[in-house]
Amino acid sequence: MSQINIKHITNLNSESLRGLSFYEHELGVLLERLDEIAGDNTGKDVSEKVEHFQNQLIIHNEVIDELKHLIHANNKGMELQLHHTDVFVNLGTADEHRQLNEKYLTEEKMLNDLRHEFNRFAAEWM
Repeated sequence: MSQINIKHITNLNSESLRGLSFYEHELGVLLERLDEIAGDNTGKDVSEKVEHFQNQLIIHNEVIDELKHLIHANNKGMELQLHHTDVFVNLGTADEHRQLNEKYLTEEKMLNDLRHEFNRFAAEWM
């Protein structure tokens, strides 16, 4: 069975968890700004966009929670494997990590796109 050194994987998992915590906080800030906009503007056009962004924020919060859970599970799986090998994990765990990292990078791109879209909307209505 092929094995991969764990140091690289744990560093990327830690980096991803820090990034997800940052984005979780960022979504909270966007929600506060969205509430301000909704309170100051009651028109139909604004209400529809507010609802759109509320839905997006809810979806992304759920994705963040799921990714955090999966990364923690990946870390736990590696921890269990380390009891047997000290420094290495099997390729299945490494592949799971690669897939999680790809999901994280995709979510990061989507969050940045959403933030830019939101900032354009906020500039118009704040």
